[in-house]
Amino acid sequence: MARGSSIPAKMTVIAISEPGGPRVLKPEQRDVPRPGEGEILIRIRAAGVNRPDVQQRKGLYPPPPGASDLPGLEVAGEVAAAGAGVRRWHGGDRVCALTPGGGYAEYVTVHESNALPIPAGFTFTEASALPENYFTIWHNVFQRGGLKAGETLLVHGGSSGIGTTAIQLASAFGAFVVTTAGSAEKCAACLKLGAVRAVNYKEEDFVEAVKDATNGKGADVILDMVGGDYVMRNYHAAAVEGRIVQIATQMGAVASADFARLMVKRLTHTGSTLRPRSIAFKGEIAAALEAQVWPLLGERKIAPVMDMIFPLTEAWRAHERMEEGEHIGKIMLDVG
Repeated sequence: MARGSSIPAKMTVIAISEPGGPRVLKPEQRDVPRPGEGEILIRIRAAGVNRPDVQQRKGLYPPPPGASDLPGLEVAGEVAAAGAGVRRWHGGDRVCALTPGGGYAEYVTVHESNALPIPAGFTFTEASALPENYFTIWHNVFQRGGLKAGETLLVHGGSSGIGTTAIQLASAFGAFVVTTAGSAEKCAACLKLGAVRAVNYKEEDFVEAVKDATNGKGADVILDMVGGDYVMRNYHAAAVEGRIVQIATQMGAVASADFARLMVKRLTHTGSTLRPRSIAFKGEIAAALEAQVWPLLGERKIAPVMDMIFPLTEAWRAHERMEEGEHIGKIMLDVG
């Protein structure tokens, strides 16, 4: 890659100075990376903030081998340069991309297969809210969970970025969604997005609510990011032959479970993490999303729910917002 005159030698990044609270996120100057074989260099215009970023900042979620030590798993911007062997993308193309790290910066390199075109009419900020959530939901709900039209999906944390995405995608593909959230305002937002029932978990038992919403059958697929005592409660809320997909354990990774109930109901309890998976695996998800989900985005049949946008250099404020737990939808960073 020949460095163009418009690409600077240095860039501003947000680094984790030490494990700790939001204020450990500090601006630094670093060299602009160079794209390797099959990679593109993206001039970042916006970046998404996700729960794994918070965990990494606390020292609880180290980046996979070979990944940037900077937080940031999704970006949107323009292709600034391309490495050897890149076929699809050219300078100036508007793209959003899933990254294994490095998104809290002005430039990042990603493999070309992990980038997608920005849907027509989307801003950079909207586009940067897509990759992490849509890759996660497509793989876990539709591939691992096998959700089909006419089935019921239970989504915990429905007002989060993951939750708002799951509600819209599942509804768009003909499923019924029951969700949990922690306030009347959040429940109302979930219903507006297409959920058939929104349960305020502080006031109501979601197990009983799911049974009521499904005429006693239970949920066919459950997307859980809570863990802890939700594990056993999910078993009670699941339908016979139900599939429970674990994508996080915010309330604890260790729990007791009644495997007799799992056996009697013939449940499947699976889970996954996306960040450590191979470039090729993520590329396969990207191709599936472009074929089956990107047309819905282009027609605005679905769209990311936006919460608040902070300047890159104030990433610590974005982390405070996420940890307060009051957000509905995505928290974003403006890198313009």
